Amino acid sequence: MFRFALGLISLLILWPSLTWAEHEGRLQIVLLGDSTTEESIPRAVNPKGPHFEDTIRLLLASEKDLPPTNVINRGLSGDTIEALLKARYDREVAKLLGVDYIFIRYGLNDKRRRENFAENFPKDFHELIGRLRKDHPQATIIPMTVIPYLDPATSTVINDLIKQVAADEKLPLFDIYPRYAAELEHGPNMLNYRRFPLANIPEKDREWIKPWVMGESVVVMDNTLDAHFGSLPGWYGDRHPNAAGYHVIADETAKYLGKMIREKK
Repeated sequence: MFRFALGLISLLILWPSLTWAEHEGRLQIVLLGDSTTEESIPRAVNPKGPHFEDTIRLLLASEKDLPPTNVINRGLSGDTIEALLKARYDREVAKLLGVDYIFIRYGLNDKRRRENFAENFPKDFHELIGRLRKDHPQATIIPMTVIPYLDPATSTVINDLIKQVAADEKLPLFDIYPRYAAELEHGPNMLNYRRFPLANIPEKDREWIKPWVMGESVVVMDNTLDAHFGSLPGWYGDRHPNAAGYHVIADETAKYLGKMIREKK
């Protein structure tokens, strides 16, 4: 019996990928990213949810052969990888328990804010992966491409760098861009909410649209007000996902992860 136990321990040490790092009986899935991960505006409009991370968990739970999961959303609006590492990583990521899968979706803010982007963004990405490997050695780290938020050419620049990082680190890549782009073929504004300055709404309309006012903006999750304001310049300018957009990301994530979990089992 002693030799059997010793052999089992040796096996787990030699092949750690065969073990789960689950916590409290559930696989722990972590989402790292910017506003397109955080879901701040849809969350504010519908505080009861279900939210982005809940949808992933519920979709995985609908597959009865998969183990129970807990999905932890650590996205933050305006965030970059550099900012995550400097401000939040030690507090919000490093100390998480029993992490099994980590999705990383950055690049949109990094492109605008990180100096010498082409060099420093991959460098930041490699540093983040290194720290995740140190703090969560059992976790599968999964870089993700960005969604079609910026123009196609800029998106390609960002996503090519992400794909190269994944290849260099020998990590699986989750390319969410094609599925999201395909869904947009049904309508270019189907998956983004409308967030528009109240001051730019005709004065005669500002009273009746109060149910859709948040702070100094008109916020609509769908095309409800397009008939009235769709012709205003910039009405469709905010490209953040609406509830439908997050369901697209969640659906593709659950499919991708479900396949990975089955293969690992």
